[in-house]
Amino acid sequence: MSKDIRIKRGLNIKLKGAADKILATFNPPGIYAIKPDDFKGINPKLVVKEGDEVLAGQPIMFDKNMDSVKFCSPVSGEITEIVRGAKRKLLEIRILPDQDLKYVNFQAHSPSDLSREKIVETLLESGVWPFIRQRPYGVIANPKDSPKSIHISCFDSNPLAPDVDFTLHGLEQEFNIGLEALKKLTSGKIHLNVDGSTNPDKAFTGAKGVQINKFRGPHPAGNVGVQIHHIGPLNKGELIWYLYPQDVVCIGRLFANGKADFTRIIALAGSEFTKPRYVRTLPGAQVKPMLADNLKDGNVRIISGNVLTGTRIEKDGFLGFYDTQITSIIEGDQPEFFGWLLPDPNKFSNSRTLLSWLQPNKEYVLDTNMHGEERAFVVTEEYEKVFPFDIYPVQLLKAMLAEDIERMEQLGIYEVTEEDFALCEVVCTSKIPLQSIVKEGLELVRKELS
Repeated sequence: MSKDIRIKRGLNIKLKGAADKILATFNPPGIYAIKPDDFKGINPKLVVKEGDEVLAGQPIMFDKNMDSVKFCSPVSGEITEIVRGAKRKLLEIRILPDQDLKYVNFQAHSPSDLSREKIVETLLESGVWPFIRQRPYGVIANPKDSPKSIHISCFDSNPLAPDVDFTLHGLEQEFNIGLEALKKLTSGKIHLNVDGSTNPDKAFTGAKGVQINKFRGPHPAGNVGVQIHHIGPLNKGELIWYLYPQDVVCIGRLFANGKADFTRIIALAGSEFTKPRYVRTLPGAQVKPMLADNLKDGNVRIISGNVLTGTRIEKDGFLGFYDTQITSIIEGDQPEFFGWLLPDPNKFSNSRTLLSWLQPNKEYVLDTNMHGEERAFVVTEEYEKVFPFDIYPVQLLKAMLAEDIERMEQLGIYEVTEEDFALCEVVCTSKIPLQSIVKEGLELVRKELS
């Protein structure tokens, strides 16, 4: 039975620079890179070396913890460089693409004609499986498991997030084929969680054999963790798999065309883009061509992802495997006279310390300045105002800091990941890196109990 859920606790941070609904073109990236750090919890093992030629959809590494999970090249071309860091940690596998991409042929099939085992095998061999992740922990799903349900968040409520209806327009067929494949992976329901305040794309409303749930309210209403919590909280020992609409399209293309085509549409958004818009690209693409002649002068921070959970990259860096936007904002490296004491109408705050509460619809140009430094962990009840879980966030964070696994379990560790605490980090008066604390707490529980 479909549900209509209203989220009351949260916070919309309205920033200038939303992408215009224009699909622009740019010069093809000269290089692509697969970054193992994009895949939380894996222990990568290379199967290629510098100078090797690969096809799109050909494995370049696998996870030593789950050796059936392969990570494949998004393009055909030559492995030009294996980048390593301290203690020979694998950082990047760089690929020089061919002018005309060549794909591994996986044979087109209708998912309805295939067994679950054959679908899983195809997803694993093609490198499409890593799009399927699980709660708890937010790591790549284990193909040997069977989840109680699969959730697809069909809208993104993060600041400057891409319009999912726009990015999915015209891809209804591939989306529905992807859904058919996913239905074979669980005995439970497929949940399509849509924005109840708009008219969702027909790819969602026309989907068959799924449960469509409507969510209304401020961010983080679009976070899949919030959606899972309000539809059916996750208990110890249970597994829920999740992915996003363009991931489903990728699965659909695999079965429709027999190709591991990772193409996706991403948003170039942020106050420092002169022309914020959408582009079609591939995971791992170098962002330099996308930024060419499209950035304002000054010291600009480039983020792969959104401003709350994204990763800072250089201007010649690479798009993250799961990211659907590139964000540009001002680097907050300028000193401020009197800091927060001046009642500047161009500053934003969730409290009434500043004047932003008088202008609820204003769009802001914000920088990366933290406006303070880390200090004692003060209980202010600010977290609870933006944290729409029936969980005590401060107590859970303290249990993580104390590495008290039993207490973490009691307080709901299995329901959250780092992104669920991103807004808490924004409003935190103590400037504590909450997402890092949550990441370490989850990793501790996963290692100790897996």
